[in-house]
Amino acid sequence: MFFPSSWPGPPPSQFNGHLQTIIPGALRKVRGVHYTRERIFTPDQDFLDLDWLRAGHQRIVVLTHGLEGDTQRQYMLGMAKLFHQNGWDVLAWNCRSCSGEMNRAFRLYHHGDTEDITSVVEHIRSSGHYREIALIGFSMGGNINMKYLGVLGDNAPKELIAAVSFSSPCDIADGADRIDRWDNIIYKKRFLGALHQKIRAKHQLHPGKLEISRLKSIRRWREFDELFSVPICGFRNLADFYQQASVKNYVAGIRRPTLLVNAENDPFLPPSCYPVDIAREHDFFHLEMPKGGGHCGFRARGDREFSWSEKRALQFCGQYSRLS
Repeated sequence: MFFPSSWPGPPPSQFNGHLQTIIPGALRKVRGVHYTRERIFTPDQDFLDLDWLRAGHQRIVVLTHGLEGDTQRQYMLGMAKLFHQNGWDVLAWNCRSCSGEMNRAFRLYHHGDTEDITSVVEHIRSSGHYREIALIGFSMGGNINMKYLGVLGDNAPKELIAAVSFSSPCDIADGADRIDRWDNIIYKKRFLGALHQKIRAKHQLHPGKLEISRLKSIRRWREFDELFSVPICGFRNLADFYQQASVKNYVAGIRRPTLLVNAENDPFLPPSCYPVDIAREHDFFHLEMPKGGGHCGFRARGDREFSWSEKRALQFCGQYSRLS
């Protein structure tokens, strides 16, 4: 199902997809969000750090960040603040290694990792406090949420009422090739620089498991995935990783109202990341493709405190809540 986009266009200074991506991430400040942190432990004896905003509401939104992000990113803080002001408790969680402390297990996180979001949702459910749960994810986080719902299908927890994903690279193989383009070199250097540090830290904790000597020779993203993502995340080979991490292979199974918002000018997303054909025939999977917004930007003309994406997510989740 398609939604015509209500995005009104960018501020005058953000006249292309790169500026719409970079300026919000670099310059936007969200104040007044003061999380309470909780650490939970996973079935494989690792840990996840969860950041809460609690006010005793019976509905909660779960926020999942993007690649090498964390709960302090402006898009996470803005979404947390708006939902918390409008009658929702908030749980923003950090993927393994993203909370400021390296995780203990050999494995890290990846675009198709549904084990940890399962742990987070089940932790919420075990409290017995929340009647409604909504999921919101950004880039990689959107992939994680959509795959989680797609794999579960009709067996998704009854408390889950809706999900929203922004800027999600639904095809990881094509996305890897897109990030290698010359016009994306600034993003590639930033991501790989952060990931290189984590690979070295992982090597120190688990010596002998990685070909660390080849790290400096990597030039293409597929090389990084083959040498490091595949063994760290436990896949058979690169093809296995890309198949299981690409959410386009799982969205057909979604059975909860789910909105994917991918801007047409997103510099990270190739055409295969816009699952138009699936959305056209699907009763639960909704696709919105605004002309602009960049990657996890979506600042619109007239926006002050909150971004258009934050208001759009609140609107979508609210229409499925009975506790409004």
